[in-house]
Amino acid sequence: MGILATKPWFRVNKTMDSIAKKWRHLSGQNNWEGLLDPLDIDLRRYIIHYGEMAQATYDTFNSEKASRFAGSSRYAKKDFFSKVGIDIGNPFKYHVTKYLYATSKIQVPDGFIIKSLSREAWSKESNWMGYVAVATDEGKAVLGRRDIVIAWRGTVQTLEWVNDFEFNLVSASKILGEAGGEPKVHQGWYSIYTSDDPLSSFSKTSARDQVLGEVRRLVEEFKNEEISITLTGHSLGAAVATLNAVDIVANGLNQGCPVTAVVFASPRVGDSNFLKLFSGLKNLRVLRVRNASDIIPNYPLLGYSDVGEELGVDTRKSKYLKSPGNLSTWHNLEAHLHGVAGTQGSRGGFRLEVNREIALVNKSIDALNDEYLVPVSWRCEKNKGMVQQVDGSWKLMDHEEDDLVF
Repeated sequence: MGILATKPWFRVNKTMDSIAKKWRHLSGQNNWEGLLDPLDIDLRRYIIHYGEMAQATYDTFNSEKASRFAGSSRYAKKDFFSKVGIDIGNPFKYHVTKYLYATSKIQVPDGFIIKSLSREAWSKESNWMGYVAVATDEGKAVLGRRDIVIAWRGTVQTLEWVNDFEFNLVSASKILGEAGGEPKVHQGWYSIYTSDDPLSSFSKTSARDQVLGEVRRLVEEFKNEEISITLTGHSLGAAVATLNAVDIVANGLNQGCPVTAVVFASPRVGDSNFLKLFSGLKNLRVLRVRNASDIIPNYPLLGYSDVGEELGVDTRKSKYLKSPGNLSTWHNLEAHLHGVAGTQGSRGGFRLEVNREIALVNKSIDALNDEYLVPVSWRCEKNKGMVQQVDGSWKLMDHEEDDLVF
């Protein structure tokens, strides 16, 4: 059997009109009441859309340690969405306005911060951590408002970091205040979000200061329009996105506009006081998409509280995937999006309600049944970025110049 011929996961006319009209409900105005089980068809598409924005952070990230650009984005801001493959046929149009860079003052696993082996590395201290994008005029018409998206990159290696990581809580009152008690969050998420390094060209200011500065600028630029702020991320990126969302609203940077985090495979972020702070903030919503067998949302085990609403999926029920799967396939973001496309909730079973290309599941893992004839981990740079020169020699050229100036 060959690969399935599938159609885009959206239908441009009717579906897009529906999303534009009810975007506030899809962004959680009523905490997604009546939309999660059974999962509303427009909400499926909405979640997949933001999931693809998160997946883009993986698809552009250079994790090749032999490259001097390890830890950076392969692609420049211009044509970013085209390069990561989510522009063609996609009515949700955005352009990237800023790249985000992070460092950490505490030791974190290699899966968080990748360091180049080159003595001429673009940065010894920082990693590319995500981006800020804003809907174009065309995108605004389809989305129903001017949407500002903040996408945070997750971990890029295996899940071994879970066993080696210390899940210590630290106070976040310095950035979030102490309304209702002192909120505490995981020290790793907090360090990546708030650390700066005066020696770094890219992290002279923290990821927090970078993103909040861009949010201020965009909210001011579009102050006469209806706007929203939507955050997304997977794994580590989901945790940072949640912390970032709370930070934006707690400090009033949203100026009253709705702030929604749509996150995938998220570990827990903070303690009961963090939950208390979250619950008391207006115009803030979090939707956590969780795959039934994924272990990461169970961590940290003690002293932490979940925030927001949860949408459960179970990719073990998909006839398209190898059974039962493994830790990597259960945690994978593309697998989560496949689960969103086909979950039947409490009714049980699995059926693709939106025609999302199943080949995407095998982008970086071996999950699809062999009968579909899709190569394993098929997404890679041609020749891993090696380019033949006019004299016949080969040179590693795996980076588009953008923010990097030497």
